[in-house]
Amino acid sequence: ELLELSRIESGLVPMVIEPVQAEHLVREVMARMLPQAQRHRVTLRTEVDEGNILVAADSKQIARVLVNLVHNAIKFTPSGGKVTIGTTEQAGGQTQRFYVSDTGVGIRPEELPRVFERFYKADRARAKTDFIGPGGGGSGLGLAIARHVVEAHGGRITAESRVGHGSTFTFTLPVATRGATPGGSL
Repeated sequence: ELLELSRIESGLVPMVIEPVQAEHLVREVMARMLPQAQRHRVTLRTEVDEGNILVAADSKQIARVLVNLVHNAIKFTPSGGKVTIGTTEQAGGQTQRFYVSDTGVGIRPEELPRVFERFYKADRARAKTDFIGPGGGGSGLGLAIARHVVEAHGGRITAESRVGHGSTFTFTLPVATRGATPGGSL
């Protein structure tokens, strides 16, 4: 992941930007992550604007961002909790907002400003133990990669959280120009 992050930061990872259906991205990530959610007894659901909204995106890279956010949400949500993947139009139709929210343990206020930094790991003691492997969990690079991918698309990523109530990670992407046709899938 460190090599991948360095390549993204240096602009060496080519982004194949094309019109992609926002709803399609969300539903494909939902299908991909549903087995993991079920294994951990977490309800996974979607909330999408109907209407064939197209975003200008590299579908594989944005899917990677969503998968990372959903994986983290499941990791920090207790059994019986909920994770929602959603997308909605904003800014007068110029941008599309994507979000992953959970009913998990939340992130402490003092940790929140640092979650997108390289190597930063939130309190691992609050993650489910079956997610933490012999290396002590993730690399601390997933959210840094997500930030760089979103920013390379001209978007912005943010996080909000309340301890004991969960977290919401949100990012925006530009809407594709009128007349564009949908590109590839994940």
